[in-house]
Amino acid sequence: MEQIEWADFEKVDMRVGTIVSVELNPKANKPAYKLHIDLGELGVKSSSAQITEHYTPEQLIGRQVLCVCNFPPKRIAGVKSEVLLTGSMDENGAVVIAEFTLPVPNGHKLL
Repeated sequence: MEQIEWADFEKVDMRVGTIVSVELNPKANKPAYKLHIDLGELGVKSSSAQITEHYTPEQLIGRQVLCVCNFPPKRIAGVKSEVLLTGSMDENGAVVIAEFTLPVPNGHKLL
């Protein structure tokens, strides 16, 4: 594993957000959702995420998640993805989102 300096880690702006809307993205090659995530002072940002294996839209609304907020916007299957929703893959390669178990204010940075 490559090691980085603390200053490198500080460049990544990771913040807490609450998923406020979810819809299936019909333009995606692999099943994906278009998400709107409330990031507090940063506003509501959009993201595209291939998380349909474990989550329905109804299950995602209101969940607090961890997002990388300082990547440049990227167009993914017709969606302007402004933030990256973080997670990890399970043993079958399906994405499991990184989320919080206790309430945290939207927009707060990961420490």
